[in-house]
Amino acid sequence: MATILSAVAWPYANGPRHIGHVSGFGVPSDVFSRYLRMAGYDVLMVSGTDEHGTPILVQAEREGVSPRELADRYNRVIVEDLQGLGLSYDLFTRTTTRNHHAVAQELFKTVHRNGYLVPKTTMGAISPSTGRTLPDRYIEGICPICGYDGARGDQCDNCGNQLDAIDLRNPRSRINGETPVFVETEHFFLDLPALADALGSWLQTRTGWRPNVLKFALNLLDDVKPRAMTRDIDWGIPVPLPGWDDNPNKRLYVWFDAVIGYLSASIEWARRSGDPDAWRKWWCDPEAQSYYFMGKDNITFHAQIWPAELLAYNASPGEYGVLNLPTEVVSSEFLTMEGRKFSSSRSVVIYVRDVLERYGPDALRYFISVAGPETQDTDFTWAEFVRRNNDELVSTWGNLVNRTASMIAKNFGAIPQASNLTAADHEVLAVSKKAFDAVGDHLRHQRLKLAIGEAMRNAAEANQYLSEQAPWKEPDQERKATILHVAAQLVSDSNRLLAPFLPHSAQRVHEALGGTGQFLPQPEIVDAADLDGGPSYPIITGDYSAQPRWASESVVPGTPIKPPTPIFAKLAPEVVDEELARLG
Repeated sequence: MATILSAVAWPYANGPRHIGHVSGFGVPSDVFSRYLRMAGYDVLMVSGTDEHGTPILVQAEREGVSPRELADRYNRVIVEDLQGLGLSYDLFTRTTTRNHHAVAQELFKTVHRNGYLVPKTTMGAISPSTGRTLPDRYIEGICPICGYDGARGDQCDNCGNQLDAIDLRNPRSRINGETPVFVETEHFFLDLPALADALGSWLQTRTGWRPNVLKFALNLLDDVKPRAMTRDIDWGIPVPLPGWDDNPNKRLYVWFDAVIGYLSASIEWARRSGDPDAWRKWWCDPEAQSYYFMGKDNITFHAQIWPAELLAYNASPGEYGVLNLPTEVVSSEFLTMEGRKFSSSRSVVIYVRDVLERYGPDALRYFISVAGPETQDTDFTWAEFVRRNNDELVSTWGNLVNRTASMIAKNFGAIPQASNLTAADHEVLAVSKKAFDAVGDHLRHQRLKLAIGEAMRNAAEANQYLSEQAPWKEPDQERKATILHVAAQLVSDSNRLLAPFLPHSAQRVHEALGGTGQFLPQPEIVDAADLDGGPSYPIITGDYSAQPRWASESVVPGTPIKPPTPIFAKLAPEVVDEELARLG
């Protein structure tokens, strides 16, 4: 059984997440993981909330609360939203656990001992009005390389180059607009130039990556520089070295510790499972595979910084042994909304919670799967959301389920026995069985749009079969029974093909065909104690062992069928105007 780590980007806990976030990391990773489990793979899906760094401090100050209070509040909001969306994490945790602190410090100490973290005096930015450190991500100005006005102090999103804040032209604080003052400060830098050859050799072995991701990652090596891995800040993980560990104003860089969360979450999951070494199966076995899901703004950290940390650690590994580098960095592009970039501060935003409350999880999951930013930027519009829901989910898939179950309930009360299959019957059943290979191949390679397109095409062909065979006109009861038996089989097949995308409605379809019990395991929220004595916190977890198989399984004649209720709700055209009015 192939072993696969599904490593999902860590949402930042400084506010609720909007649908642009989950279109990049959430739904794609869950569809992938759910399919793999159905296909018999041994999957570990982990993530959590990222809770260190300056944005937490800034937001906490705005709201008049402590950083911990802010992180606690939004950690719970995010946990509830992601569980409501049906994201099937084996463990969704957080970076403020004592377990995570210990794992991050172990990696830092080992990378330092191996000679890849070097001290360097640099120029740090200070806010003149507050006297506090101003991290480079909170400074913006004109990029010295491409001239883009809006580059951040650590990276230009226009040309992709790493930057130093002091090199920006016309630098200004993103918090209050003032010009920062630069003073000397000492930090530890990850020696990326010393790791560049190893990084390049590793990237050259990557096959099957989305071309934009691999090209961007390789381009990062053209002008690689040492990168600071500590910060002048009092909120985060202490630097675990003598003379630094008791300094209240020096902490690990949030992007050094956040990517380590994939490892620390795996270790926490293993400890909670009762087998503390169970995580090694996904991290230390060279045959294990790992897929990292995120938006394109995080490629730098997952295709360069995290692999560099792992290479530096593996040079002479510590207590965790040699750790696997990513098999693939699966990066999505950006989702915009009604032609505008998402911006919570400008109220150009649709929060996950609001969509779940008004339209349910599967309508959103369907839109992201079929029209999300998989390989290019995509615009979300309410008109397209309503159209996709009504014309595709309701009219194609929901209609197939309801007309099939209704005719069976009315004419037989149970799935009828088939007899004397015609050529048309054999042909449509064969096409349906073959769809498992086609859809599965797309999902194994994270091609969600092609996969769901193939699955919906299968449902459309089943609808066409019913229309052509017209069982409602068929006078021969034996032939009518055969047609409806075949239709039930096609619905059952389509439900399995669509289950990774639409896990909530899959249960309702299962019940419409007379199924009982849970069809597809769902995630749950558990209030868990910190394993090392810290405060308790909510986690997302679940037992996903009882999976339906990724294959056609014969429906059982005699299974009672009741008149169904609609699987999906048709949305009124007025929804578009209502939602646009909410956006102003």
